[in-house]
Amino acid sequence: MITGSLVALITPMSPDGAVDTKKLDDLIEFHINEGTHGIVAVGTTGESSTLTNEEHANVIRQVVTTVNGRIPVIAGTGANATHEAIDLTRRAKEAGADACLLVTPYYNKPTQEGLYLHFKAIADAVDIPQILYNVPGRTVCDMQNDTIVRLSTIKNIVGVKDATGDLKRGEALVKAVPEGFAVYSGDDPTAVSLMLMGGKGNISVTANVAPKAVAQAAEFALAGDTEKAHAMDNSIKLLHRNLFLESNPIPVKWACSQLGLCNEGIRLPLTPLSEQYHSAVRDAMVQAGVLLV
Repeated sequence: MITGSLVALITPMSPDGAVDTKKLDDLIEFHINEGTHGIVAVGTTGESSTLTNEEHANVIRQVVTTVNGRIPVIAGTGANATHEAIDLTRRAKEAGADACLLVTPYYNKPTQEGLYLHFKAIADAVDIPQILYNVPGRTVCDMQNDTIVRLSTIKNIVGVKDATGDLKRGEALVKAVPEGFAVYSGDDPTAVSLMLMGGKGNISVTANVAPKAVAQAAEFALAGDTEKAHAMDNSIKLLHRNLFLESNPIPVKWACSQLGLCNEGIRLPLTPLSEQYHSAVRDAMVQAGVLLV
């Protein structure tokens, strides 16, 4: 089972929007050196929705190659067309990813039965560990706990990223799924609490900017050390909030650019962070100790 702080990695881009492969390699080394436990490549934070399928596959391949087995790599391969998700998942398996992360189909609003059949079809088509991803705030598609439990009986569906931020619902899900099925948080502000309730890790946006603190908070939480986990998490609490002042990954890419980890390149329809939010994000970085005044 993959556990701990799993960074939802940004995809660095040059000012013209091209993928910056040199910065991508540098980012991977940065995270390994800082203690990140795993990398999620080309998820929401990695701008999966605006990369071509070829770029998508190339980024996954590069991450797998550069990581070279040092930490697990989870490839974002979800789509709102089942055939496209199967294709991306096959490419990720061919690239050598350890697992795939599959978001609920966005925009077309499937039923719960449609969700079950969608994820079952992908699992049947590609023999690789698969993690479901429920983020209704972005997809307008909410996969209910009962559907997740039903899918958890499929052999290669091994976990779920719960980005609802609803701790009561998350705790109920942890209790309902079979042993060996991992529930991961996809909501930085509530991640430590969910891990203390039995969650297995945090697929984190904040880890792009403060990887060491997010990793240590996860380690304390997974060890059941409530006091140390919350203390560490409180030190980056403002980052959790201010990295969402505009749509993710707008603020986190700007923050990473301030650390020299990437350029400010981002693809339309997303735009660079509005100037009115620069000071708030910078203040959160200073408070977290990742940026000097």
